[in-house]
Parts: sequence; C-alpha cells; structure tokens
Amino acid sequence: MLGKLARQHDPNVLVGFDKADDAGVYKISADLALVQTVDFFTPVVDDPYTFGQIAATNSLSDVYAMGGRPLSALAMVCFPEKGDIEILEQILAGGLSKMMEAKCTIVGGHSVRDPEIKFGYAVTGTVHPDKVLTNSGARVGDVLILTKAVGTGVISTAIKRGEAKQSWIDAATKAMTTLNANAMDAAPDFRIHSATDITGFGLIGHVREMALGSGVSIRIHSANVPLLEGALECVLAGCVPGGLNANREFAECRVGYEGAVPEEVRTVLFDPQTAGGLLLSVAAEDSERLLGSLQAAGVPAARIGEVLPQTKPLILVG
Repeated sequence: MLGKLARQHDPNVLVGFDKADDAGVYKISADLALVQTVDFFTPVVDDPYTFGQIAATNSLSDVYAMGGRPLSALAMVCFPEKGDIEILEQILAGGLSKMMEAKCTIVGGHSVRDPEIKFGYAVTGTVHPDKVLTNSGARVGDVLILTKAVGTGVISTAIKRGEAKQSWIDAATKAMTTLNANAMDAAPDFRIHSATDITGFGLIGHVREMALGSGVSIRIHSANVPLLEGALECVLAGCVPGGLNANREFAECRVGYEGAVPEEVRTVLFDPQTAGGLLLSVAAEDSERLLGSLQAAGVPAARIGEVLPQTKPLILVG
C-alpha cells in the first residue's frame, strides 16, 4: 500500500519508510540527525505496570537499533470509557519507569476512548548522520549476533490461554522489560555494518529484510538461536499466535532448510517478538570481541549465523 503513495523528495531524509527499516532518520545539521519511531499495542501480560514497562521498552528499541539515543517521547493511550482508571495509572507508571531508565523525557501524549486497551509511545532520538545503523548494510563475511532470546509471542499466547508456567512468564517478562541500551553501550567500538531489532516479523522476517536490503544471503544456525524457557513447549502445545502463522506464510518461501531442523524449532523462528533483541551484522574479525563485550555487560548474546554472497534460497537454516 505504501508503494502506491506519492513520494516526497527531501535530501535530509537519511532513512524513510521506503527502506522497511526500524525508524526514520532526518538530518538537521552536519553532525546531528533525528531518529523517529512510533509503536503501540494491546496488553501482552496481565499486570498493568509490567505492560507499561514492556510497551516503553518496545517503543525505545527502534531508536537503539538505528544506533541512536532516545531523547523525548509522546505517550499514546487507548482506554475504555468506563475502564478502571487505576489500571491506566499503573500502565503509565510502568512506562514512565522505563523512560526514566532510558533517560528519555515524556513531553506529552494523546488519549482516545477505545473498548480495547492499547498503549505505546512515539519516540524521538538523536544520532550522528555518519553513524546511522540500518538493516541494509550487511556485508559478505559478517557474523550475525543476536542479543536476546526468542519466544515472547508463543509465551504471550500461552499466558492468554492460561497455559504458561510461572517460570516461563518470568523469563519472558524479564526479556521484554530489558532495554537494548546495554547492548548498544557495549558495541560502539566494533565494526557493526547493519542492525535491526527483532519484533513483529519474527527472526526470519527481520533476517529477510536485512538480506534483501543488503543484497546478500544469510545462514542461520538454528541450534545457536537462544530460546526463552518454555518457547518450544508452547509451540508443541499449539500456543501459536496468528502473527506467527502470517509471518511464516509470507517469508518461508525464501527459506531453505539444511539437515534435520525440528518442526517446533522452524516454527519458533517465525514467532513475532515484543521488545525483542538486536540482530547485529558485524565484521568477522570483531565478532568474538563484540560477543565478549556484550556478555560481559550482562547481555545474553549469541552468534547465530553469517552473511553469504546472494544466492537461492535467500535464507539458509541449518
């Protein structure tokens, strides 16, 4: 649909919506550019304060994925007219706690009456124009590093069905409320050529965007992809969100499987993530040092693949 719209031509737009990237980037001077993003969604956990934290973490993530730092945010609220106002207060308080952690100032917002609760933020950040990270800069020979485990979508579905173990909920909640700031703090001195955060399109969906945008192919070592506790059990129990099926229907045609990759593992690779980790494409010579730096900072990062010359299939999963 976006492709049918008239194109605006502004030389200061460094990254626009035509790039399928995580955020827009607008240059305002030789050494300063704005990073702008917006995200909101329905509750994925029962506790309203935690939901607010997750919504803020998710909204901030796109700024970090572009190599930027969050500066200010506008809250967006959809809430039932006769809803319990204390629930809304807790949602806002949870979001504020993460915005304060990120040193991002909430400067206002907008609310509407809606039968279904929705919450999130429009976030503005800053980045040097020469240091913007995009999802289209991966180079042949790069190593792929993922900074968070996968599985929030299937676990959230299990929560809604009352089938999630408390330990699964705790692990998923910790992941979804952990800012990607620590990952970027550990990464500035390494040759990172491309970055994206893993969110609604799932790991394979975002790998697809990176491969297409960069003109490369990508190999994923499925056994190395970190999975949240309970993720595979959720898949085996049939706790599969509709978004996962949509992701798989859209992207699996570009995937080739090498060897015996279990069906439940194939499935979870398409799982839509909330506040997921960063996927970093880094020069092979820097990959071990970057991985060590991330892990030393408490980031549960893992090497999950490498960048190959473009071939068919676009994505190889072994």
